Amino acid sequence: MIEALVPPTVSAVVTAADLDTALFAQEERSLGRAVGRRRREFITGRACSRRALARLGLPATAVASGARGEPLWPAGVVGSITHCEGYRCCAVAHAHDVRALGIDAEVLAPLPAGVLEVVAGPDERRALRSLPAGAPWDRLVFSAKEAVFKAWFPLTGRDLEFEDVRLRIDVRDGTFEALLLADAPELGGAARVHGRWRMDGAIVATAVVIAR
Repeated sequence: MIEALVPPTVSAVVTAADLDTALFAQEERSLGRAVGRRRREFITGRACSRRALARLGLPATAVASGARGEPLWPAGVVGSITHCEGYRCCAVAHAHDVRALGIDAEVLAPLPAGVLEVVAGPDERRALRSLPAGAPWDRLVFSAKEAVFKAWFPLTGRDLEFEDVRLRIDVRDGTFEALLLADAPELGGAARVHGRWRMDGAIVATAVVIAR
């Protein structure tokens, strides 16, 4: 899914199963005392990162976590990791090709009651009501905003709240446009970013790729 949403300059590795790999010391420190599902997700994400980096011609290297849990990529690399039930993916690219990259995958189900009001503003909620019935569009909004944040944070080092992003979904071609209400000089003054989405089986996936 996500591999179909990103350009050829992005290396994406996907798995539906837990993978195993030896962790570097920095990664073990990032993982801390996590056990069970959290540990399996972290290790699988790093196993995918090894494979994705190898496809770029780069050696396996530690991908520790920052203060917000964001992956810390080696110099010259941008990337993103996502995981949900039955789906894990890592996407990376050379920084000289891609300025920022964010991916997200979610289980294809409606958001819990009351969450949409936190995620989307009144105009966005009205727009959702005009979309074709039968799909959990609220979950797509959540996923798309997560992908935007994952592209935003490594560039700016600042939080981005849900209300700072106004989303417009295009159901015809599987794209979305995000209007950024927060100042972003790191994006060259761009107030809008674009992404792609897909719903397939039990998963909704989104990707934002900001090219150089």
